[in-house]
Amino acid sequence: MKKDKANEFKRELTVGEVAERSGLAVSTLHFYESKGLIRSNRSRGNQRRYPRSVLRRVAVIKIAQRTGIPLSEIQAALSVLPDDRPLTVEDWERLSMTWQRQLDERIAKLTALRDQLTGCIGCGCLSMRDCPLRNPWDVLAAEGTGPRLIDPADGSEHEAS
Repeated sequence: MKKDKANEFKRELTVGEVAERSGLAVSTLHFYESKGLIRSNRSRGNQRRYPRSVLRRVAVIKIAQRTGIPLSEIQAALSVLPDDRPLTVEDWERLSMTWQRQLDERIAKLTALRDQLTGCIGCGCLSMRDCPLRNPWDVLAAEGTGPRLIDPADGSEHEAS
């Protein structure tokens, strides 16, 4: 009986088994794999087979996503960890400390934005010097007069109509 349990533990999981145990759709697992978040091996019949350690990796991905961490950042963080074993407590501590710093920064930015919002709603100051939200540091003045929008988050520029 012990031998059967040992063999069962070593047996890789099908995509359906991982989906059922993780609560994710099969298509989500395929997507994660295409983004390099998880990996599978192929059976002789070319079917995906996942190591059991993928279940912990999927759990970490789900937690990170719930906190708003982009998949690209999750992938980068997981890429330095080995695929052939479950994530350890030490692995999780490193990941969570990094993500906690990012969340703290995002919370600080959102708090500042929230606190500036009250004085700005409906003022129509898209090109005025004192608008801390749409025209910080009066960067739009150099572009001339008229309504102009700039989103510092993505660096794109749009002229308002």
